[in-house]
Amino acid sequence: MTYCVGLHLRDGLVLLTDTRTNAGVDHISTFGKMHVAEVPGERALALLSAGNLAITQAVVARLQEGAWLDGAARTLLDVDTMFHAAQLVGAAVREVFSRDGQALANQGVGFDCSFLLGGQIAGGPVRLYLVYSAGNFIEATEDTPFLQIGEVKYGKPMLDRALSFDTPLSDGVKLVLVSMDSTLRSNLTVGMPIDLALIGRDALRVTLRRRITEEDDYFRMIRERWAAGLREVYLQLPPPDWMPGRTG
Repeated sequence: MTYCVGLHLRDGLVLLTDTRTNAGVDHISTFGKMHVAEVPGERALALLSAGNLAITQAVVARLQEGAWLDGAARTLLDVDTMFHAAQLVGAAVREVFSRDGQALANQGVGFDCSFLLGGQIAGGPVRLYLVYSAGNFIEATEDTPFLQIGEVKYGKPMLDRALSFDTPLSDGVKLVLVSMDSTLRSNLTVGMPIDLALIGRDALRVTLRRRITEEDDYFRMIRERWAAGLREVYLQLPPPDWMPGRTG
């Protein structure tokens, strides 16, 4: 399992993923799950993947070589809109399923994959999509400015409580790091290092890409202060007035 999260904010995109791949306790590896397609000044796209590693790698390879869309082989470097980019990812997923789906089913393996696709192509807006294993997709909106794939439940509560479309990118980075830390603490199938990318609105390039390890001073500070803050707030909460023996 893995955890990937994308924020669609007024000032651009914040994208974060872990790198752990788990095929049992004896088979834990590190694989990058963030793939960038960029032509500075013309487009910047990032694709994050979760699910069966062989399937997601096959989809990425198909996108790099060219998947069929509207009668032609296209890549993320030559589609003309982000909507068409999302369609292309869906087409690549369906091509891989058509080739491998039955063979996987014969072995009792489900066709498990999902993707976050975010970015901007010149002449169009910043967009963020979640592409499912059937090749269909949904889009983040101002009302729902984040999408997640993989092990999503542990990192969702703070995003629900604190995030809005107007959240600055710097605060968005803090939120996704807290979201990831909560997931790392609660699920062993998600692990360090983690990959972060920012795509600023109208920048048409990846404005920041960083691999964060256990030794990263800022992430260590986030983890320690978030844990301490939670303990402090918990201790400040009054006990229930309906507890036996409580007076006043």
